[in-house]
Amino acid sequence: KDLIWARLGYTALIAAFTLAFTWIVAIPIGIYAATHQYKVGDNVATFVGMAGLSIPDFMLALVLMVLAQRWFGFSVGGLFSREYLDAPWSIAKFIDLLKHLWVPVFVVGISGTAGLMRIMRGNLLDILNMQYVQAARARGLREPTVIIKHAVRNAIHPLIMLLGLSLPSIISGSLVVSIVLGLNTTGPLYFNALRQQDMYLAGTILMFLAGMLVI
Repeated sequence: KDLIWARLGYTALIAAFTLAFTWIVAIPIGIYAATHQYKVGDNVATFVGMAGLSIPDFMLALVLMVLAQRWFGFSVGGLFSREYLDAPWSIAKFIDLLKHLWVPVFVVGISGTAGLMRIMRGNLLDILNMQYVQAARARGLREPTVIIKHAVRNAIHPLIMLLGLSLPSIISGSLVVSIVLGLNTTGPLYFNALRQQDMYLAGTILMFLAGMLVI
């Protein structure tokens, strides 16, 4: 229990930040791509989305580690710098955690962002061609009001239904990334438990993750 509980909090933190990153980035881009269909912005978003779906997570993690270290001087790898590993919690330690957290959040979330963006674009394009949207335009409503208040509210419903089901893909995607970056999460612990055939530890980790999914 002590082994899992220490790592489960960081796993949930990365998952929560990844979900927030995915929605904050994907929804506006999907709306922009749908309202500017076949224009330069839509083509760029489509290209970036396909690249995000195609690039392996571990390769992107390695590239970001090199760029962050050489260009920005960040100490990437793990969740804390050496001087904060055993230090008590403080504002400085929390800031250090955020400096290390952005790499796994970006790497794990980029493929989900690309997929969510494509779904949002397709849903919104279907909604914009419906008669009630055309009727709202005929009543003289401003185009931003028509899109945000009438079209987006209905186009986002399928994405909300998929919100809970995105947690397993985030956790499974973070397993390889956690091993590459040396993160203190449940992914490496679960992998080592399977290698050592420790079925009690592996089964307990699965039970905790299943509980998170149900919640």
